[in-house]
Amino acid sequence: MPKISVIMGIYNCKNTLEEALDSLLAQTYQDFEVIMCDDGSTDNTLKTALSYELKYPDKFKVIKNINNMGLNKTLNNCLKLASGEYIARMDGDDLSEKTRFEKEVYFLEHHPEYSIVSSSMLLFDESGVWGSTGKPIESPKISDFVRYAPVHCHAPCMIRKEAILKVDGYTEDKRFLRYEDCNLWYKLYAAGYRGYNLSEPLYRMRDDKNASKRRTFNSRIRAVYVQWTGFKMVNMPKKYYSYLILEFLKSIALGVIPTNFYDSLRKRKLNVVSDKQ
Repeated sequence: MPKISVIMGIYNCKNTLEEALDSLLAQTYQDFEVIMCDDGSTDNTLKTALSYELKYPDKFKVIKNINNMGLNKTLNNCLKLASGEYIARMDGDDLSEKTRFEKEVYFLEHHPEYSIVSSSMLLFDESGVWGSTGKPIESPKISDFVRYAPVHCHAPCMIRKEAILKVDGYTEDKRFLRYEDCNLWYKLYAAGYRGYNLSEPLYRMRDDKNASKRRTFNSRIRAVYVQWTGFKMVNMPKKYYSYLILEFLKSIALGVIPTNFYDSLRKRKLNVVSDKQ
């Protein structure tokens, strides 16, 4: 059995999927399998995935949802087939640095006290890398969830399978869509598991115009809901609940700001973060 099971929900990413999968084939650590679940794509995403399964049957497995079900359900379908000791994430439009798996496995093998390891990310679009998520908190505490959610970047993470199965994987609730990762961190920390963030960026996340379109007003409101349910899960002290009111008001404010203006401000901020590293 492979050491790592990579779980991927793929949806309408035919133009980027090959590059994403090739970045996995280029890993310096090769003891892994990739389980892809197509979530009702309407382009040739499934065809591309199946071509990799045909060419590399020992590496790739492809399954398909009957219709579009959302990332949380899709990732759980992948989890059912995962045989690795560690569960790694990957998206169909991103890239993993060559040493990602090598360094994450090494960390988990030498730090049994941690069940999660992730890293910072470089952000890129059609013009190349334009920013980063900055230096993360190395070993987040529950109190860090107040101002730094999510405390771990989801896409570059690796988790011990026993831990993610202990909390029943991803919560299959539409109210958690796009924030299933934040909910997962709350569940894991509430169960006593802890994670670590490597400062070296081991992952490149595509952050372009298509990504901007997914940052809707409704999704921002869902983010506040996820934090509220998470606060209850980890028994967050009552004094911190006022922060959720501020987040709610910020979501309303961002909802009326033109998307182009918001994206410009966000890009400028993350460029500054990148320069300070």
